Amino acid sequence: MIWGLSYLDLAALAVFAACWVGYSAVVDRVPRIRARSVIAAMDEHRRRWMLALLGRENRIADMATIGNLMASTSFLANTSIFILGGLVALLGAPDLGRRVLSSLPFAAPPQGDFAWEMRIALLMLIFIRAFFELTWALRQFNYCSIVVGGIGPDEADRAQALVAAEVANRAARHFNTGLRAYYFGLAALAWIVHPVALMLASLLVLRELHRREFRSVVRQALAGP
Repeated sequence: MIWGLSYLDLAALAVFAACWVGYSAVVDRVPRIRARSVIAAMDEHRRRWMLALLGRENRIADMATIGNLMASTSFLANTSIFILGGLVALLGAPDLGRRVLSSLPFAAPPQGDFAWEMRIALLMLIFIRAFFELTWALRQFNYCSIVVGGIGPDEADRAQALVAAEVANRAARHFNTGLRAYYFGLAALAWIVHPVALMLASLLVLRELHRREFRSVVRQALAGP
């Protein structure tokens, strides 16, 4: 036992960290791999979108699209606050939480208060990170709308359109990071049930993220022939 955690708990945490940190590091920081992802494909589409603005005098539809992106980002950021509130409440009622989980088959909820608090603290850290990533993405989408408002109707403003595309792409990357935190937050929730459940959930999330970002039909369609 280390800090009230069994060796199985530590092994499960190691698998969880390897899946999340390792996947993020490879996908986000290795250009050759990132170029094959749906994220990179969408970067190019956002660039084309901003360049297409140069040929339109009416930008109402474009601003509405940015507003939709801001609305979905704001929804997830607000939801993370509600989740954090629930986790704080759960942190103060360990006996009730353990009693509920004990009724589940194959569940092995932690018996010590410290081990319980470690599980809740991990979830809190994940959703705090999600909140910061999503709110930063929201601000960048807001910046993008302002930059778009300053783009003129001719080719002389091409540089301004490329700036707007870069800001939108950066916002989308932070949105994706926040959304990825949600996925792994669901995996971390399995640790409350059993350490083995955390391992399996982490591997399942890793597989699903890889499938959606590299092998989905949507990625093939966005990447083109």
